Amino acid sequence: PGDYVALNAFLPRNAENAALLTELRIAIQGRTRLATTLGFGPRFLHSTGQLHKGGANNGLFLVFTDDPQEDAEIPTQGLTFGALLRGQVLGDIAALQAQGRRVLRIHLHRREVLRNLM
Repeated sequence: PGDYVALNAFLPRNAENAALLTELRIAIQGRTRLATTLGFGPRFLHSTGQLHKGGANNGLFLVFTDDPQEDAEIPTQGLTFGALLRGQVLGDIAALQAQGRRVLRIHLHRREVLRNLM
């Protein structure tokens, strides 16, 4: 009782992904009868991310990632924006695990896979 499922999507925030993840969120809610949330990273890290790591240990975290179709160098930094995002993902997962949270990373090697999760 009191558990919830958080879908944390480090995916492009667009209408298609939002619709597919919302459909998945609703399906999970229907099957489990648990409250569900959906957030796109890294944006949610500064809002609900604090609750995920500092609140009660009653969340189930599904972290969705993919490989960027396009990537760009960050000037003078020696890395790309894709590498920076990957670091944020891995850091968030490590922080969740350090707090004893239940977390599963779902890496989509092809974006079409998201459609097949239903």
